[in-house]
Amino acid sequence: MNHKKIGLLIGDEDDWPLTFEALASRLPAIPYRRKTTRITTERIRIHPFNLRAPTSYHLVIDRLSYWHTNPREWLKKATLVDRVYLLNNPFTFQSMEKHAAYCAMIRLGLHIPDTWLIPTKQGPDTQKYRTTAARYHNPFDLPTIAAQIGYPLYMKPFDGGGWRGVSRVDDPVELMRAYDNSGQMLMHLQAGLDDYDVFVRTLAIGPQHISLRYDPSQPMHGRYMIDHNFLSPEKGREARIINKTINAFFRWDFNSCEAILKNGILWPIDFANACPDVAVTSLHYYFPWAMKALLAWSVFCAVTERPMRITMDLEKYFAIADSDRAYEEKLTEYEKLADIHFDTERFLEFRATQLKDLDEIMWEFAQTPEFDDILTLTVRTTFPPHEPEKFIAHFRGLLRFWVQAEAR
Repeated sequence: MNHKKIGLLIGDEDDWPLTFEALASRLPAIPYRRKTTRITTERIRIHPFNLRAPTSYHLVIDRLSYWHTNPREWLKKATLVDRVYLLNNPFTFQSMEKHAAYCAMIRLGLHIPDTWLIPTKQGPDTQKYRTTAARYHNPFDLPTIAAQIGYPLYMKPFDGGGWRGVSRVDDPVELMRAYDNSGQMLMHLQAGLDDYDVFVRTLAIGPQHISLRYDPSQPMHGRYMIDHNFLSPEKGREARIINKTINAFFRWDFNSCEAILKNGILWPIDFANACPDVAVTSLHYYFPWAMKALLAWSVFCAVTERPMRITMDLEKYFAIADSDRAYEEKLTEYEKLADIHFDTERFLEFRATQLKDLDEIMWEFAQTPEFDDILTLTVRTTFPPHEPEKFIAHFRGLLRFWVQAEAR
């Protein structure tokens, strides 16, 4: 019996890890190319490590390295030395932050809102910086730049950070207040898109994707709306290809893309998310889809021994971007490259054969006391002490609705 171990590098999350572990434990042994493989999972501990020390993990789902440096450096060692497959690629997420992602997608011809990079309000408190600034930093008029972009706009850190330091700016007074408060953070100033038709959040895991209607003005539990037909087939295809292209381009396996549809144009605004939201209290009805997709892609990569793609292959994308093809034609060509990268055809066959029972496993598990305990635990640790009972009933209802919708 072959054995593949999936490591979970996690912090304070309970809902998806418990669900993932439960589903993995229910999978039968997987036959593939004259081998039968058993899948196990384990939560990874953080400790000092020898750079030559071997590891027992074959694949790691990473939810920590975007902020926790010790496990990030262990992940780099694990894939460079031990050939461990990683979700996600720590090298490109570290080097290709939101700023670089915007620049690359502008080159590919995506509709990125007008964006400026603004020098820091405060530099390092060093003589070297003060001398450099005095000699070479040009003075600038921030309100003039803002007026050129047009209000409303958003000031946000160039490297992201989960709404850290993000300010909506509606006038010059708010602009200067936000800039003064930014301190030493390097900021983007980006055009806001008000009065839009719909806000789209697409979650992608490997070649799998789901585009969800999203309302960022709502509290977290109400942002994802159950609406299966809010995009036209054409715009649904565009949202899918944009996310697949971004992920294949940067070698990301587990990412989400926020986009705004306004006046017929789909504008990607946030698409470098190293730790996309998969909480049951956020996704609710769509949580089972995310769990099945995450497990399916993880198992496929482990069982088929998919090699980790650390480096990027930009020139193939840039050749398409710099051609005289129309926008829709470029999207078609980008998707072809993405499908090659993700080995989409082989994955879909694997999903339909080796993992043919996964849908039923998830459907049955969602009706167990064990899953209800996971939901209850998550609600009680997420909401204030006076609110759990209300939200337990709320999320139970949404997940029962999913069970009824998926009944066979």
